[in-house]
Amino acid sequence: MAPASAAREIYSRIAALPPALRSAALAWLKPERELAAELERRNGLLVRRSLGEAGTSGRSKRVEVSTADPLHGVPYLLKDLFDLAGVPTRAGSTFLDKVRAAPARDSRIAQRFHELGASCAGKTHLVEFASGLTGENPHYGDCPHPRFPDRLTGGSSSGSAALVAAGVVPLAVGTDTGGSVRVPAAWCGLYGFRLTPGDPLIRDAFPLAPTMDTAGWFTVTAGDMLTSWQAVVGKSKNKSKLRGCHLPMGTLIEKPEAETARTCDAAAAKLCPPPAAATQGKLLDAWRDAVDAYLTIGMSEAHTVHRHWLAPYHEHYDPVIWQRFTDAGHYPAEQIARARATLKGVRAAWREFFAHHDYIVLPAVPRPAPSKADCTPELRRSILVLTAPASLGGLSVLTIPVPLPSGLTAGLQVILPAANSPVVPWILRM
Repeated sequence: MAPASAAREIYSRIAALPPALRSAALAWLKPERELAAELERRNGLLVRRSLGEAGTSGRSKRVEVSTADPLHGVPYLLKDLFDLAGVPTRAGSTFLDKVRAAPARDSRIAQRFHELGASCAGKTHLVEFASGLTGENPHYGDCPHPRFPDRLTGGSSSGSAALVAAGVVPLAVGTDTGGSVRVPAAWCGLYGFRLTPGDPLIRDAFPLAPTMDTAGWFTVTAGDMLTSWQAVVGKSKNKSKLRGCHLPMGTLIEKPEAETARTCDAAAAKLCPPPAAATQGKLLDAWRDAVDAYLTIGMSEAHTVHRHWLAPYHEHYDPVIWQRFTDAGHYPAEQIARARATLKGVRAAWREFFAHHDYIVLPAVPRPAPSKADCTPELRRSILVLTAPASLGGLSVLTIPVPLPSGLTAGLQVILPAANSPVVPWILRM
């Protein structure tokens, strides 16, 4: 599309959304004229590069966009944990912009996507301060699933997943600490990628738990995920034989939802066999306390971030989030030490595993997208049983959607030793 037409189309798609979805998903939209102008500038840069490569002949020379600017002309949305110059960052809250200086420059991930040719069209809502997995937010509305409005998208990157699944943009940035890309990708039928903690693209995001916070993104198709992955991460080295295994859902969750377990297990079995009994035993033993360790480390770090705001802004927090962060301030030192020891044990087990394997496949979610009534503490814990091992391991994860017979979706986590694993293009090209 021409830049002006593309900007107009995004506005038309936003306007066509149900009001509840629009309110819950969209935090800020770049004015249409500004978006069109930015897309025009990106187009102009490519034209100038083309003319520059034409040499002295003055003839036009074809430029392959995938080589010059891999994401040229792609409008994307940015989770509202990342800064854009001159735009308030609220992180799903109502007060963060009042206690934190207005951003003077774009976050590193926005700069990176700009370098790759993409244009930021707006920012997306999330679970308040990224502390939740189901997509609930009392300030802007619980985020409804675009195709099943009586169900939720998952979170915390709820707005980013919802607006890609709704067809507003082909790409949206999220974050993943305990599953915040993996879970909404699975429930919304999307591809998702989680990078690693400490990566430059997450360092300047507003934090939840820095030990485990990562950046990531969503796409609708495998081809779009491959293009964006190659642009952001870079091509990997080829490997002749990739060694992987999968864990059936029943080995992780005692009473999984039958249709989800059966379908995810069948999809995983097409990618790789189950592990040897000894390998499975070592992993499950290392992960025994993973959920408790994740919650202890994650919430204690969140308390550190929020400790000066919890009292004066008590009434402005989601009560559930406030209680989580406040309670974490009272964790005994022994509890935190045990959690850190568990983290070390999990990482040691992963190192041993990846000395002999290239990837492992786990279910991403224990059931299809939930209704509001289904969003219980028990659901949160069952999700974390699946997601916490990779979070504690500080590992990259590719999420692939799994259609269910009901028309809903689940997903698989393909857990990797590094973001640039050759497993990613192999799976996305299958």
